[in-house]
Amino acid sequence: MNLKEAFRFQNKLSSLMEEVENIIRIPANITKVQSTLQCSKVVKGTQDIVSYAVPATDYAEQITELTSFLMFLLGEKEKLYSEVQKTKATLDIDIDSETAMNAKRQEIASYFKSMNDIRSSEKLLVGEGVGYTFNTDGNQVPFKCDLKKVTTINFDRNKIRAYLEKLHKISDSVSEKLDIALVTSNVAYEAPFDVNASLNDIFENFMQTE
Repeated sequence: MNLKEAFRFQNKLSSLMEEVENIIRIPANITKVQSTLQCSKVVKGTQDIVSYAVPATDYAEQITELTSFLMFLLGEKEKLYSEVQKTKATLDIDIDSETAMNAKRQEIASYFKSMNDIRSSEKLLVGEGVGYTFNTDGNQVPFKCDLKKVTTINFDRNKIRAYLEKLHKISDSVSEKLDIALVTSNVAYEAPFDVNASLNDIFENFMQTE
C-alpha cells in the first residue's frame, strides 16, 4: 500500500481500538450481576427468584476474546507505524512537519482573507445616540440623538493581499508535493482485513482465524 492508504488504515485501526476500549471500560459489559429475591426467608414454602442483569453489549460473552482482539489490533498498529516511519525516512520531504506548517499557513490565510474582505462603511443609527446637556436648573440630563458610525480599515490592504497570495502559492506547492509523496511512496505492510469492514465482521473473522 502507499502512504495515503497506510494513513487511512492507521485511522481504521485507531477507530476499531476505540470501539473495543469503549466496550471493555464499562463495568456492566465485563461483569455479571446476579440478583436473588430471597422470598423463602419471609414466606415459608416459597422459592427464591434469581435474575441476571441484561448485558450492555452483544459481546458480553466474548470479553476475553475481545481483549485478545484488542491486543491484535495494537500489534498491527505497531507494525504499520514502524513501516510508515521507515518509508517517511526515505522521502525528500518531511511529511509531518510540512503538513503541520501547511495547516498553519492555511489558518493564517483565512485570517488575512477575512481582513481583505472588510470594506469601509458608514451607518446612521437613528435615535440610538445619547448626548448630555444642562437644564435650566444646572443639572446634567441625557437626550436622544442620531449616531453616525464610520468604519475604515486600520491596515495596509495591499500588503495583506500580497501576503495572502504568497501563502496560497506556497500552500498549493507544498500540497502538491505532499500528494505526490503520499501516492507514490510504498509502505511494506499488508492489511489483515478490509479497511471498510465493520468491527463485527473483523472480530468474527479474527475469532475464526484464532
